[in-house]
Amino acid sequence: MRMLPVPAVVCLLILTATGSAPGGDLPADWAYKPVSAPVVPAPKAGQAIRNPVDAFLLVRLESRGMTFAPAADRRTLIRRLTFDLTGLPPTPEAVEAFLKDESPTAYDQLVDRLLASPQYGERQALFWLDLVRFAESDGFKADDPRPNAWRYRDYVIHAFNTDLPYDRFVKEQLAGDELAPGDPNALTATGFLRHFPDEYNAVNLEQRRQEILNDITDTTASAFLGITLGCAKCHDHKTDPLTQSDYYRFQAFFAGYWPVEVPLLPSAERQAYEAKLAAWEEKTAPIRAELAAIEGPYRQRDAKKQRGRFPDEYARLLDVPIAERTPLERQIAAMVEKQVDTRSVDISRSIKPAEKDRWQALTAKLAEAVKERPADPPRAMAMTDLGPTCPPTRLLKRGDWRKPGEELAPGFLSAVDDRDAEVTPGPAGTSGRRTALANWIASSKNPLTARVMVNRIWQQHFGKGLVGTPGDLGLTGDRPTHPELLDWLATEFVRDGWSVKKLHRRIVTSEAYRQSARGDDSRTNPDPDDALLGHFPRRRLDGETIRDAMLAAAGLLNPKAGGPSVFPELPAEIKATAWKVSADLAERNRRSVYVSVRRNLRYPLFSLFDSPDRIETCSRRFVTTTAPQALTLLNDSIVLRFAKSFAARVVKEAGTDPDKAIDRAFALALSRPPTTEEQAAIQRFLKNHPGPFPDAIADLCHALLNLNEFLYID
Repeated sequence: MRMLPVPAVVCLLILTATGSAPGGDLPADWAYKPVSAPVVPAPKAGQAIRNPVDAFLLVRLESRGMTFAPAADRRTLIRRLTFDLTGLPPTPEAVEAFLKDESPTAYDQLVDRLLASPQYGERQALFWLDLVRFAESDGFKADDPRPNAWRYRDYVIHAFNTDLPYDRFVKEQLAGDELAPGDPNALTATGFLRHFPDEYNAVNLEQRRQEILNDITDTTASAFLGITLGCAKCHDHKTDPLTQSDYYRFQAFFAGYWPVEVPLLPSAERQAYEAKLAAWEEKTAPIRAELAAIEGPYRQRDAKKQRGRFPDEYARLLDVPIAERTPLERQIAAMVEKQVDTRSVDISRSIKPAEKDRWQALTAKLAEAVKERPADPPRAMAMTDLGPTCPPTRLLKRGDWRKPGEELAPGFLSAVDDRDAEVTPGPAGTSGRRTALANWIASSKNPLTARVMVNRIWQQHFGKGLVGTPGDLGLTGDRPTHPELLDWLATEFVRDGWSVKKLHRRIVTSEAYRQSARGDDSRTNPDPDDALLGHFPRRRLDGETIRDAMLAAAGLLNPKAGGPSVFPELPAEIKATAWKVSADLAERNRRSVYVSVRRNLRYPLFSLFDSPDRIETCSRRFVTTTAPQALTLLNDSIVLRFAKSFAARVVKEAGTDPDKAIDRAFALALSRPPTTEEQAAIQRFLKNHPGPFPDAIADLCHALLNLNEFLYID
């Protein structure tokens, strides 16, 4: 009996499952079709409509005999909105001010204040960093650190805070070095192309090069276009209109990739630095030359040993002058040189006694001279091209780099635009290929880009996108629940100059967003999964926000923005040799977006609450409920420290009056006063507690940090 291959069986099951989903009457390739400009449904008498978002949603709700849930109360709204836009709880003072503001524009003003706060960018960056698999280490066994990677994280935060138009945001990440070669921000943005996991000590370098190109290709398509282009790596896509030729034509845009560490200096300052450095090098040239003469034989011996790890075809490239290497040979040789370079190797024990005294004297002399060397400028991980000519890109049979087929020119996706790209060499000696791709992706005519970003922002606010599979808008993904609304939002997004802040504002000022989380509890509810948004979906906080909320309640949160990542303390059971805890307690208490991201050692609390490993792109975090989550919140020493600090704050601000202490603890943790029943029960608890008052309050605060009400957004 002949059986279908597994991928085909899976695809058939998916096709069957998705056929009856919302939006099932759309063509299978709907996402590749041009974005329409649908007419906003006319409101009916008595409908609760604040903006067109509501009109589109109510059409579907009323077709099921439903409408929006009643509006949420103001305490719920400010807590929901503040967490959504900043990732932090509102302060008690902000809550009280909002409750007292009877102006009809009070909510709109609150939205604008939150969008203008620096914490907004820190919150938005978290989702983007998931998408681009941002990490500060290589991954694989060595997991070496990437000391300059954090600058890309700061670029993203700054871009969201300044409301950098999304089309420009896309272009800078793909081709900032070509579009604005003198702009430090644009150069830093190309770090997007540097976040691939890297087994730098691999020996099969052609395979490693292909894996890097595959990662860049797959991530670019997923992050910006929301498609599973990687499924066409070995054959034509089984369901989407994506061919294997599409895959490698798309990959050809990146064929000349060349990682660099760029100095972040304006042109004038850079010239001054280079002049000072040249003068210093000229002054110290005799010392360095004599040191090199002594060290040379020893370093050459170590280098020869390293070269012996590689096949001759790779090792011999080091003997070929750079100008005589082909573009592909330059990329392979760079990988070899990274492993053969012995400048950082300590050879002090290898030097013969006859040379040791002179070597030590020269080393001391150079160390003294180094004090006069101009300080190295800040640098960022960036990407450029190795030159105007790139290595050829070939269609790989079954995706095997050892089986190259026909050569392909850079080109777009045939389902959208079946053209080869028109490429003009870049201004800084680059190929110009990535600029051509960036302009195509960020075009208002591209049917995918605006839809994908709109869907991602919707997901942030409602827990699920209008398309439930934000990384797959293709046939095997979910169909949009409200295709007309998706296209209307995408159209308005572009009309608003690709403003992400305006998109957020449009969504959070809708009646749909402001409704209560209390849905229809009857057994006849026609929308039990709330796909049509007949009530606001209750959502659990992610791990980063849980930590930030605990720090905020405890009064420990350090609002310092930007800079190198921090290393908070780890649970005692984790022995982390590569994680040197930050000495300054205030640094350890900074926001979670600034916690170091190590691929082989994720911060445990984040991992426990479903943060991704940043090995590959993540467009949607899944929410689990596990016993270790509860046990950690109950027993972990770090959480207990937060609870004690929380209690110390409560006692400091409210004194030892039980009623005032209870009120303050509730306001800080839950943004509300206790109910009469809660007040009475906690008073009894405090009265019967065997320890002193501060210990009793610490137990109360610890209990509040464990409540679902603290961990969830209503």
